[in-house]
Amino acid sequence: MDGVLTQALIYLVAAAIAVPIAARLGLGSVLGYLIAGIVIGPALHLVGVETSSLQQYAQFGVVMMLFLVGLELQPRLLWDMRSKLIGLGGAQVLGCSAMLILLVLAFGTEWRAAVAAGVILSLSSTAIVLQSLRERGLLKTEGGRASFAILLFQDIAVIPIIALLPLLAPAGATVQGEGGAAMAGLPGWEKALLTLGAVAVVVVVGRFAVRPALRIIARTRMREMFTVAALLLVVAVTWLMSYVGLSAALGTFLAGVVLADSEFRHELESDIEPFKGLLLGLFFITVGAGAHLTDVTRHPIFVAALVAGLVLLKIVVLYPIARLFRLPPSERWLTALSLAQGGEFAFVLAGLAAGANVITEDFKGVLIMSVTLSMLVTPALFVIYSRLIQPSFKAMEDARAPDVIDEQGTVIVAGIGRFGQITARLLRANDVPQVVLEHSQAQLATLAIFGSRGYYGDASRPEMLEAAGIANAKVLVVAIDDQDKAEAMVRHVAHEHPHVKIIARAYDRLHYYRLRAAGADHMVR
Repeated sequence: MDGVLTQALIYLVAAAIAVPIAARLGLGSVLGYLIAGIVIGPALHLVGVETSSLQQYAQFGVVMMLFLVGLELQPRLLWDMRSKLIGLGGAQVLGCSAMLILLVLAFGTEWRAAVAAGVILSLSSTAIVLQSLRERGLLKTEGGRASFAILLFQDIAVIPIIALLPLLAPAGATVQGEGGAAMAGLPGWEKALLTLGAVAVVVVVGRFAVRPALRIIARTRMREMFTVAALLLVVAVTWLMSYVGLSAALGTFLAGVVLADSEFRHELESDIEPFKGLLLGLFFITVGAGAHLTDVTRHPIFVAALVAGLVLLKIVVLYPIARLFRLPPSERWLTALSLAQGGEFAFVLAGLAAGANVITEDFKGVLIMSVTLSMLVTPALFVIYSRLIQPSFKAMEDARAPDVIDEQGTVIVAGIGRFGQITARLLRANDVPQVVLEHSQAQLATLAIFGSRGYYGDASRPEMLEAAGIANAKVLVVAIDDQDKAEAMVRHVAHEHPHVKIIARAYDRLHYYRLRAAGADHMVR
């Protein structure tokens, strides 16, 4: 018992010291956890043999995170992102796999091992990327959504990769740990039916059994029982997916999507969130603590080349793919930099490849160490994006002179995010003359793709509104993201042009009342 308490104390003290320091320096909590793990593991040897066992439990943090992400995505929204999911994700996995296979072959590696290494390294870290995007408020940007679509496709791609690795095995080799317990000894068509059946069980049970059960639990008014039910749901789906050899993260994500439009969504989120945060932190610490520096000292050049090649090749592949799918320039960099690392699935897949004699135990150690080091590089890439790339694109936009507005409209639409775009489309469909103002060149470029015209400029500036014809307009639609600027714009127009009806998009309830006090006629949350 004393040993368990000592180990728990070491992990908690390391996290309590490293994470606040990393956050204070703007490096993010992920890097703090990884550094804490390296310090107490390979650096000071305070922890060791229990790390791999802890990682088995800590991976529930990744599973819970995907469940929470699924709760935020209704099935309709998931269907809307299908082109990014298949197109972006498929292009990333295939492109990165091909380039990484060539890189490993360049070091004289046997072709089977090179193919296995290429497909394993093509996957990125769901845990690190989503956590970093969430911390920086980038998950709902275009680049964040594209990164999430690619990560979701990668989770799906794990299934065919698991099927591929045994095919690479030399003649006579046996595969250790192929699939789940239910898959053992089954022919291919039965495995396919079992896979589809497991997915169908998650969807049907989530839709028709879980919701009534949650209603019954809610009537008991016992908060702890709802927490038990939430944990039971996640653990049950994880067990089912593992039993049939599928990705537990993919299964819990699907369960979250099924329950996304449930009245218990927010209750589930609040109950799961604390466990998710704790287990994710433990996962990152165990990744750092489990790093074997001896693999670096034995093959320093190979490991360094593999890490550098992994990061650079993923950026080289991802940026043009993001451009092909018409992401704005700054969002292309966000997608490319955020996914330029190996993923946690590499730890499992590398063991499977070694068990099938596709790669040696020595090469397995090199792969795992390369993935771990690439994970350590990722927070630094986010810092580069937030401190150098994003500000430079913002400065370029700010330096551009406003467009000359050569038309007038009955309605002025300020801002063409989702709210502004829908409003503009409705007005255009009903032949209502309008003038669209937007301060993002990327949004204007997207608008132009669909044959619509907008004018670049800061709509909150009075002279911009005057040039757009506010004096003769009948309606102003305020749909800009900056809450303070939106409030100032409403106040100015309500005072200077009282004849104009103002429809404003409110961010939340507090913003709703602020806009009403400023003079807006209609507020939409």
